[in-house]
Amino acid sequence: MVSRFITALALGAALIATPAMAKDKQDEAAAPAPKLLTYAVNADHSVDRENIIYLDLSNGGRVVIRLMPDWAPSHVERIKTLVRQGFYDGVIFHRVIDGFMAQTGDPTGTGQGGSPLPDLKAEFNAVPHVRGTVSMARTNEPDTANSQFFIVFYPRFALDHKYTNFGRVIAGMDHVDAIVRGEPPQNPTKIVQASIAADNKQAPAPVAPAAPAAITADMLSNSTSN
Repeated sequence: MVSRFITALALGAALIATPAMAKDKQDEAAAPAPKLLTYAVNADHSVDRENIIYLDLSNGGRVVIRLMPDWAPSHVERIKTLVRQGFYDGVIFHRVIDGFMAQTGDPTGTGQGGSPLPDLKAEFNAVPHVRGTVSMARTNEPDTANSQFFIVFYPRFALDHKYTNFGRVIAGMDHVDAIVRGEPPQNPTKIVQASIAADNKQAPAPVAPAAPAAITADMLSNSTSN
């Protein structure tokens, strides 16, 4: 008799629990699956040119960056907006640390400036910071990215989930490697022109090196001989 009573209680408990368990399963099925990010980046310049930017540098090189809206849509839109405004033209790489990264995007060249647009809400993601990663700079507060960004020389996985990774260099990384080091550099490398590939903006003419000063008669007369 006792055993039958215990069995009945167990069955009752099972019946009470079953609807709740079923509801949990229904809720799980109804919840959208988290979006999977594709880490692969297409290096074909002819594909999706609306999301490719060119950085023509004062060292004579062109850096080609693939923007990834799936990773950080608001940050990609901000970069494209500023590029089309000509905001980055003439801006220096003000913080360049050997073996780490090259940072730009501050029109004051001090690391303290930005654009007139409001700061962005962070879009941290799981995409790793590998060589050629283009990621947004910020202060110690997460939602303070504005216009400054950096290009990574070597993998820095400690930055993952802490800085918004929004693109990757797909050509011209050798020109990134040639950016002058310093904080700030004494003779900084500049972005001569930034443009969106889809806009087909003409590349700036290369700057010819300064010619040596001509020797004049006055210079000769002022010289001394031993």
